[in-house]
Amino acid sequence: MTSMVPFAKMNGLGNDIVVIDMRGRSDAVTAEAAVTLAAGEATGFDQIMAIHDIDLDGVDYRIDILNRDGSRAQACGNGTRCVVQALASETGRRSFTFRTLAGILNAQEHEDGSISVDMGKPEFRWDRIPLAEEFHDTTRIELQIGPIDAPVLHSPSVMSMGNPHAVFWVRDDVWSHDLERFGPLLEHHPIFPERANISIARVLDDKTLDLRTWERGVGLTKACGSAACAAAVLAARTGRTGRTVTVNLPGGPLLIEWRNDDHVIMTGPAEWEFSGRVDPATGAWERDEALA
Repeated sequence: MTSMVPFAKMNGLGNDIVVIDMRGRSDAVTAEAAVTLAAGEATGFDQIMAIHDIDLDGVDYRIDILNRDGSRAQACGNGTRCVVQALASETGRRSFTFRTLAGILNAQEHEDGSISVDMGKPEFRWDRIPLAEEFHDTTRIELQIGPIDAPVLHSPSVMSMGNPHAVFWVRDDVWSHDLERFGPLLEHHPIFPERANISIARVLDDKTLDLRTWERGVGLTKACGSAACAAAVLAARTGRTGRTVTVNLPGGPLLIEWRNDDHVIMTGPAEWEFSGRVDPATGAWERDEALA
């Protein structure tokens, strides 16, 4: 088995993605390779999306998702859009079905180049998010930042979108909060046994909200697709918005629809940057241009 495989550096609204083609192989991208690529100036990423073959009726491929720190992630909406664009360009197809740790995802590229991903159904039960202790009402749990009598942030809404999310609602600008400082503290808070994605959300009207996210295993990111889905669902669940909203992220907007069948549909762009070949064991890589 040769050591190098094709990869593409892409992004979804500035969410840096590395798509690695592992089809035809039995090995996997290692945590060591992920950490090496994440440290590179050209290959720094938020998620690796590794495409694997799968022997399962009705499913095209399995996607293995890795964070910057080498840990595995259950879901990545922005990364899934990048995978769809890469595969659509290669095959001419527009619709794909993937298996991830979060379950089966269906995705489609539209005529205008935008891509919709069915992110599945949200989960609100405390033990399935999961939380470390029971909360009957997960629209607001007991968690705060700052003094007890004057917290800076408090009572987040929590849920799982295939991965755990906590959303703090604010009335002021989402940029006025020091997410870089308290994001890692909350990500690793004991209430979240599998860690969590931490977001700050501001509702602008019943169809629009602003969002910033500290992503589990990644850090501050320009766009987190599953966090946008979680914020949109939680905004609707708490009566702040309707079930179709535009979520403004630092990298740009995503359209999120929480359908009546309980499925969450995320629509947005994907962008190709460059391609090359990479060793999935070590992270050593070269651009395609270097192969000429």
